[in-house]
Amino acid sequence: MKGILLIDHGSRRGEANAMLVCVANLVQHMVADTAVVRYAHMELAEPSIARGFANCVEGGADEVVAFPYMLSPGKHSTADIPRMVAAAAAAFPGVQYSVTPAFGVHEKLAELILARAGVAPACAASHGARCWDPAKSGTACEDACRARSTV
Repeated sequence: MKGILLIDHGSRRGEANAMLVCVANLVQHMVADTAVVRYAHMELAEPSIARGFANCVEGGADEVVAFPYMLSPGKHSTADIPRMVAAAAAAFPGVQYSVTPAFGVHEKLAELILARAGVAPACAASHGARCWDPAKSGTACEDACRARSTV
């Protein structure tokens, strides 16, 4: 069974940490019993990434997909979290694991921004591989660029 481990930075503010619990419950509801969804904090709060990974395995996961619940592909999501997930996975040699990119640039995030701002979209975003960088650099969004292979 696949496990999904949502990982945020962690906060000294309890409300911030509680939000990740809500997101994990929402995702678990959406996948029903087809996957096990757990959460962890990189630092400042529990459960740790090691405990969250173990919670996935204890829930029946033989593959864990770690998702950095962060907007940008910064140091935490591209280096720290993958390193910490690898260390946690070492305790479970029979469990496969991977780490996804952070949210990055995605049409669904733009739709959410417009909804929260109370602005209706004037047109639908293309949900395919399109570069949104005006310079078409192919690097501005780093791993989050959905068009990277076509730029």
